[in-house]
Amino acid sequence: MQLPEEFIRTTEALMGHDRFEQYLHSFEEDAPVSIRLNPAKMEDGRWKMDDAEPVPWCRHAYYLKRRPNFTFDPLFHAGCYYVQEAASMFLDEVLKQTPPDLPEGEEGLRASESVRSSSPSGRLGGVLDLCAAPGGKSTLLRSALPEDCVLYSNEPMQKRASILLENVTKWGYKNHYVTNLYPKDYRKSKMKFDLILCDVPCSGEGMFRKDPATIGEWSPQNVEKCWQLQREIVSDAWACLNDGGILIYSTCTFNTKENEENIRWILSEFDAEVLPIQTKPEWHITGSLLEDFNEPVYRFIPGITRSEGLFMCVLRKGGNSKTDTGRGKTGTLKTMTSDVSLQPSAVKVELTYAQAMAYLRREALVLPPDTPRGIVDVCFMGHPLGQMKNIGPRANNLYPKEWRIKTTHVPQEYDPVLW
Repeated sequence: MQLPEEFIRTTEALMGHDRFEQYLHSFEEDAPVSIRLNPAKMEDGRWKMDDAEPVPWCRHAYYLKRRPNFTFDPLFHAGCYYVQEAASMFLDEVLKQTPPDLPEGEEGLRASESVRSSSPSGRLGGVLDLCAAPGGKSTLLRSALPEDCVLYSNEPMQKRASILLENVTKWGYKNHYVTNLYPKDYRKSKMKFDLILCDVPCSGEGMFRKDPATIGEWSPQNVEKCWQLQREIVSDAWACLNDGGILIYSTCTFNTKENEENIRWILSEFDAEVLPIQTKPEWHITGSLLEDFNEPVYRFIPGITRSEGLFMCVLRKGGNSKTDTGRGKTGTLKTMTSDVSLQPSAVKVELTYAQAMAYLRREALVLPPDTPRGIVDVCFMGHPLGQMKNIGPRANNLYPKEWRIKTTHVPQEYDPVLW
């Protein structure tokens, strides 16, 4: 695999020779495969998981010894688990250690009654994932947050927002909204949050092994473009953050311009402090690589950590920010859906593996003769896949057209991932 010469030169200088050689050696190995179970649907210990071992910094998460074809597992489509890169799951450890420091008497990370309507407005005691597609970190957030906390998952690009909506819907939690807005739209809305995740668009250096196409997209010019855009996004996010709230900044790249230098800029521009996260030596997480910058930051490097590349830093907002920090101001925004959790029907019909795959291809089925007419849930191993309208001789498929599996070459037997 040919890496850009400029990337090699700058990254070796950044990491040091020995660390960079470990990174290069990772390209000779397969990228690790990891999944995260949905705790609302899959209990740890219920499944044998013979081919798995825990991801140490995330609950309900496992490395697999092989990469199955997830497309052919109905439980994947049912939202029973999410296929997610291990380093990005470090967010779970961050959430366990960094509750917002809110004014006395405020509950924090809870939904006010005003945000339970289809057009939410007012102060949010909740969370915003500002650059959320395809949804890995958002579904992790939703599982880790209190049930009555409102989570907004946003994606500015329409096509990616549709993918986000699909994944969030399948995950199946209440109090989870999806929006298709620019960060500046949130700032204009005057809405406030106790925790904001900024997993900002970046030059993607940490994805070179997993996605070789990103190598051809890399350039020093793109790095320059990215760090400037990242600062714009953070500025908008900071204005939406309540005093004492938490901003989690992350990228999937290595260079300091998009990482440590942006954190240093945040500290100089806003009333912010960096919060430490307790980690373990055996996780092999790398700290700051910027000279004379010793704030606690967390960098995952392939070949050193068992993951792809990630950078993360956690910041708390003080009470003297240069941006508008007024509490309780109201605003409105349009969600793609008011509440994305699926509404179950009263009737559930269990499908065989062949029927489940036919359903996911959006084919009509013939249900058992005693099935009541009307809307029914169809399930695989007890987990709902979606709905059908039973009209007697057949059942019309109500699975969303944009979600359907297009392949017709389906295995005859089920190859389970989870046991």
